Amino acid sequence: MPGITSWAVPKEGVYMKNNSSGEVVRIGKFCSDATGCENLMQPIKAAFNSTCIAFLESLADTTAPWITVDEIGYLENTSYDYQKAFERLMNKKRIIMVVRKQDLSFLNWLCSHKDVFLVDLDRPFGNSGCIIMASGQGKRFGSNKLMAEYHGQPLIKWMLDITKDLFSRRLVVTIHQDIEKLCTEYSIPVILHSSPYRNDMIRLGLDTIGSYIDRCAFIPSDQPLIKTESIASLLLCAQNEPSYIWRTCYDKTPGSPVIFPKEYFDELMSLPQGKGGNVVVHSHESQVRQLPVTNKTELMDIDTPADMARLS
Repeated sequence: MPGITSWAVPKEGVYMKNNSSGEVVRIGKFCSDATGCENLMQPIKAAFNSTCIAFLESLADTTAPWITVDEIGYLENTSYDYQKAFERLMNKKRIIMVVRKQDLSFLNWLCSHKDVFLVDLDRPFGNSGCIIMASGQGKRFGSNKLMAEYHGQPLIKWMLDITKDLFSRRLVVTIHQDIEKLCTEYSIPVILHSSPYRNDMIRLGLDTIGSYIDRCAFIPSDQPLIKTESIASLLLCAQNEPSYIWRTCYDKTPGSPVIFPKEYFDELMSLPQGKGGNVVVHSHESQVRQLPVTNKTELMDIDTPADMARLS
């Protein structure tokens, strides 16, 4: 893929390469006596204002729709002309860029740009929590479906595995003692309750973790084919546009999970008896965004033994 790559040689300098032409230019030099400077690598402004701008202009003229830039940091922040050339490139191409986490004007501008989809590699999903809803009676299944074996392990174990390491807080809410025992075995926080309605699950879950998180995903425990990548993508969207309610869909048909920002927690905790989060979704339809999944089976749930056989 066309692009530019920068790298540092310790106590020597920083170099930039045009990945298409192979041309390399030195853009920074090591100055051991740069007293009072935050960075001992000092920019070579002539290189930025000539060769580096030429690199960007050549990339703008390629037929490729995507460009890679790895990485952008302190040195790029020192050249106004280079920054304007980069802005022109952004107006012509889609760019995958790696930006250093520094409080510098150009880097801050890039990260806050309205067209930038930002992924913080230190905390890509932000302070997100999830409530795994596991309180179904299983009447149509004929027993507790969540403990029924599905491809060698209990059905609910699939969702426990799928959601692992995605959330800063994760909680299972259940009426089943065997599910409580399973969660305890895997050190997963769990609430065992006897309340009869869906709104009770939501209230109990948010009452437990709501004050610690910025948004919450409500995840059914009977969708074993949803991909970790789909939930991660939904979380990235919610992190980038945090004011919206985010949910999955297939062919424009909405499904679960659904992620609610913190400002909706009070409404969720006071839902009418027997109602779920869709009450809040329908009350704020203009604030709902959908993310398509790749396969409709991801959003299919298991309610009956026939469903389980069909998804096996």
